[in-house]
Parts: sequence; C-alpha cells; structure tokens
Amino acid sequence: MTGGKLKEQKLLFLGAGEAATGIADLVVSAMVADGASEADARGQIWLVDSRGLVVKDRAGLNAQKLRYAHAHAPVGDFLSAIKDLKPTAIIGVAAVGGTFTPKVLRTMAEINKQPIVFALSNPTSQAECSAEEAYRRTGGRALFACGSPYDPVTIDGKTFVPRQGNNSYIFPGVGLGAIASETRLVTDEMFMAAAHTLAEMVSEADLKQGSLYPALPQIREVSARIGAAVAAVAYQRGLAAGPAPNDLRALVQAQMYDPRY
Repeated sequence: MTGGKLKEQKLLFLGAGEAATGIADLVVSAMVADGASEADARGQIWLVDSRGLVVKDRAGLNAQKLRYAHAHAPVGDFLSAIKDLKPTAIIGVAAVGGTFTPKVLRTMAEINKQPIVFALSNPTSQAECSAEEAYRRTGGRALFACGSPYDPVTIDGKTFVPRQGNNSYIFPGVGLGAIASETRLVTDEMFMAAAHTLAEMVSEADLKQGSLYPALPQIREVSARIGAAVAAVAYQRGLAAGPAPNDLRALVQAQMYDPRY
C-alpha cells in the first residue's frame, strides 16, 4: 500500500518481550529474503520497553533484546523515540492500554505519508489505541491493524474497515499443514510461507477500504491454503512422511473438521 519494500521500513516496537522479538525475527528473515543483509535488517528494528529505548550500552539486557539493541543515546519514552528514530511503523505488543496517544499518532502522521500503526495487544482494554483514534489522529492515513475487533470507522465520507492482526489466521493452518504432512518439525520457513499465503489472500477491494487482512469469515479458506503451503514446505525439505501427494489442497481439506451435522 505504500509502494515500498519491507526492507525499507523502520519498525519501532512498544514492548520487548517474546511477542516483539518473535515478530522482529520473522521480519528480519523476510527482509533478508528481500535482499537486505541480516545486519542491515536488524538495524531497521528497534524496541522500547518499560525503561525506554533498548540500546546497546544498557546493562543487563537478555539475549532476545540484545539482538535489537543498537548504538544510540538513551531515550526515556516512546514518543521521544518516535521523534528521534522516525519509524515508518509502530507495533504495540506491551499490553498497556492507551499508549498510542493522540500525540504519538499525530507525530507518526507528521513523519509519514501513510504511517503503519499496529495496535496488537488485546483485549480491548489493553489496546494501544482504537481504530477510530488511529484513523482520526492521522487524517485517515494510517495503515491500521488491531489485536481486538473494532467496528468500521467513517471519516470525511470514507469508511475504513479495520481487521485484526490475530494469530487465529495463522495457527490453525500451520497446525493443519503439520498434521496433514506428518512433518517432523515446524520451521520458521513454514511460518514465512503462512505469512505470504495470508497476504496473498488480501484483495484489492480489501485494501481500498483499509483492510490489511482477509475478512474473518474466510478463515476456513485461509486455513486450507496456509495448510497446503506449510505442507508443501514440509515435503520440499524432506520433513514429511512419505512422498508428496499430487493435490496438497485435497490432502489438507480432507483433514478439516466440519462442525455441521
């Protein structure tokens, strides 16, 4: 939607736990696949925790934070980190409600034509901001995804339909593909295949209304496609049981439970 490449994005995470570093690690892999070096990819990703910006000179950093601790002067708060680093994306995974304040959102809109705002914490009480706040404080320019469900938002006659950046899109399909292929391992490559498959299911109509994910009622089709993509990786890497079938989609769909009686 921005016309750029993933490796050109600068991501600032609010939160520095397993969720943040897990997302960051997969983003690094995707940036490397996009042509970046691993060092350059890691340099595009920054973390803010309860003590401020995670920087290399801070004592006592654990291994997962240290991967994304860069040489920089200490910065005490999230808004100051945004002003200093000028990220293209902010990703909230700290489960502290309201931390994407009006000033944070306006600053992101001043820095970026289309600021990426992912308020991924849930439930709603812990969301960094609501969909309406994200759209209104950025003049409808935010590329927004949320961890909690929000209703459509209309601004100046245009209606935005936010969708959830939620693991319900990914885990069922990954599990399904793993079971159908009887793979010995679930690898990072399989999660990357799942991510690409999910992205490919977002239509132009979705994007025009600001929806960065497919509609949740499509979840069974999403899971089937992701399952087939995961199984394909398992067979390609010699991790699956037996030879690959001619029709992976059929293999996966045969394993799907149908709750209708």
